Amino acid sequence: MIYKKLPQWFLLILPAIIILAAVILIPLLFSLYSSFTSYRLTRPDTLFNWIGTFNYEKAVKSGVFWAAFGRTILFLTIALNLEMFLGLGLALLVSRVTRGQRMLRTIMMFPMMFSPVLVGFQFKFIFNDNVGLVNNALQSLGLSNSAIPWLVDEKLAMFSIIFAEVWMSTSVFAILILAGLFSIPQDPQEAAKVDGCTPWQSFRHITLPFIMPFIFIAMAIRSLDVARAYDIVQVMTNGGPARRTEILWTLIGRTGYVDAKMGYANAMGYVSIFLAIFFTIYFFKKLNAARVELGMAR
Repeated sequence: MIYKKLPQWFLLILPAIIILAAVILIPLLFSLYSSFTSYRLTRPDTLFNWIGTFNYEKAVKSGVFWAAFGRTILFLTIALNLEMFLGLGLALLVSRVTRGQRMLRTIMMFPMMFSPVLVGFQFKFIFNDNVGLVNNALQSLGLSNSAIPWLVDEKLAMFSIIFAEVWMSTSVFAILILAGLFSIPQDPQEAAKVDGCTPWQSFRHITLPFIMPFIFIAMAIRSLDVARAYDIVQVMTNGGPARRTEILWTLIGRTGYVDAKMGYANAMGYVSIFLAIFFTIYFFKKLNAARVELGMAR
């Protein structure tokens, strides 16, 4: 039989290949094919209506798509920078703790263990106009006379989403940066003290170059997560008000499952993937540059 002619190593990995093909490869190829068709969920026969690159051209020319892309970049930039700075500060504080550090590291990881859907519902309640904890606290302290529409006002809604995202994911940066802090050799720091360097000079010229590779690793991981954020935005605002918080993947979900334009949604998804790959390559180039600089410093 055929399987007897196959090499043994291939037979051992064959089940994994079959599972990967069924779960990843086949759906990926199907979505790629459908992006070149006018496929609509309500009309299955349109799956065979080949229209070439029309969906991609439509996405590239769409003002709605680029507006969502701009909001995604804004969301990604603000969230990543806040997570990086807060994570760095948190890691520096925890690294100086002498007692109970293991417990602090464990507590620090709690937010990243929650499902994004659960975090979305949690902060949707916290920022609720009428019964939200934030409005009740502000009114009780006399800081506000009326309820603030956190999830209805276009600017405050984006702030609320970013706040929820930062709360959930700052610990990713903190854990990775803390690992970098623990890997720093003590000799350069002791030499800096002997030479009379200030704490800021030691941090700027010794600590920071050592932890930059860890920061860029966290940036690469989180940029992919934030770029395809869906759960928190969908739960908290559903892209509203008036699509003011609509980002790429909520737009793609709305196009595919509400408007039933699955072929067009898949095309937008692949354009988004190419953009995400671009940012990943950018951060990995920064990571390699930081590693080279660190190697030269050593």
